[in-house]
Amino acid sequence: MEKPGRTPVTFTPMRAAISRRMVESKSKAPHFYVSTDIEMEAVTAANNKLNEGKSGDDRVTITAWLVRALAQSLAAAPALNAVWSGETLERVDQINIGIAIAIPDGLIAPALLDCASKDLATISSELRDLVTRTKANKLKPAEFSDATFTLSNLGGFPVTQFTAIVTPPQVAILATGRSEQRAVVRDGAVVARQMLTATLSADHRAVDGALVATFLGDLKSRLESPEGLA
Repeated sequence: MEKPGRTPVTFTPMRAAISRRMVESKSKAPHFYVSTDIEMEAVTAANNKLNEGKSGDDRVTITAWLVRALAQSLAAAPALNAVWSGETLERVDQINIGIAIAIPDGLIAPALLDCASKDLATISSELRDLVTRTKANKLKPAEFSDATFTLSNLGGFPVTQFTAIVTPPQVAILATGRSEQRAVVRDGAVVARQMLTATLSADHRAVDGALVATFLGDLKSRLESPEGLA
């Protein structure tokens, strides 16, 4: 019997599937979380220069820089570019980064395939295409199933930091908030810098803290000195 003032919520098939997968992940995979603060001054300046005279779809987003840096860092830390096949853990040669995208029924993370072989401009273009096709329900089968690592970026919202749930059968996911001006200490003085907090959620069955810390240090270094990304 329904109680007054309450309306039962009927899950869509997608929402029900998300619910099952998240329960599976949190109940089966022992999560742990490691965060780092990344100075984004150099990336922001490089991106602004890259986008001079461009408009609309031609503009490169910070998400594209994050994907480019992630692809390089994952190539250096192949233990994080892995998936479970039953009880067997398999490292994957191709780096396919899932991009968390909100849609009316929930959230999905289709894969941007073979990221390590693509430059920044290609990643930026393919990201736009992936988002467009996701919202139009025109994804390819491999984009649904072949992600080896996921990026969940809430930089478009007033979010400083959050933790994400690992997407089965992957072993890690990176959560990033908004790049924003913060007061930080440099050479003994308090100064304003553009900063971003990145938090990696990882499956402790597959990887340990030292490896994750090394991976985040590598990612931080690449984004703070982005000459090798453009």
